[in-house]
Amino acid sequence: MALLKIVVYPNPPLMDVAAPVTDFSERLQQLADDMLETMYHNEGVGLAAPQVGKSIRLIVYCDYVSDPVCLVNPEILERHGCEYSEEGCLSLPSLYATVPRAKSILVRAQDLDGSPFEFEAEDYIARIIQHECDHLEGKVFPDRLDLISKSSVLKEWEELVRSGKTTTKPITD
Repeated sequence: MALLKIVVYPNPPLMDVAAPVTDFSERLQQLADDMLETMYHNEGVGLAAPQVGKSIRLIVYCDYVSDPVCLVNPEILERHGCEYSEEGCLSLPSLYATVPRAKSILVRAQDLDGSPFEFEAEDYIARIIQHECDHLEGKVFPDRLDLISKSSVLKEWEELVRSGKTTTKPITD
């Protein structure tokens, strides 16, 4: 396994819509393993392929209670309820905001072998999946805020970048 470099906002392909995965070879498994290692290294709970420079529809996540999960070509089919909670992002390190998300979701995805499946997710896991699926659509969490809040959060991000106070862990050999 290898640590991958995290793409920081607004660099590509973070702002692009990711392409569907069609190659379910061993390379996909290796990328998923590397993404998990990178996520753990940076103390994250989720990571999307665009965040490591790969414009494909792959996400990984783990709530540190359950086993890690890899979703290929995930789609959110249904959203129910709404709740607000603080979010951060490895591609916007040291930035946080209270973001509205559905409380529960129905997801369709494929596993790393290409087999399709559906499942329901609630609360924290639903929030993680929604956040990571946004990355596949070229969105970051400030895009989910009202216009005034988004402007304020992005101004705070510019200040963090300018001052060098972001916290993505560097990759060291």
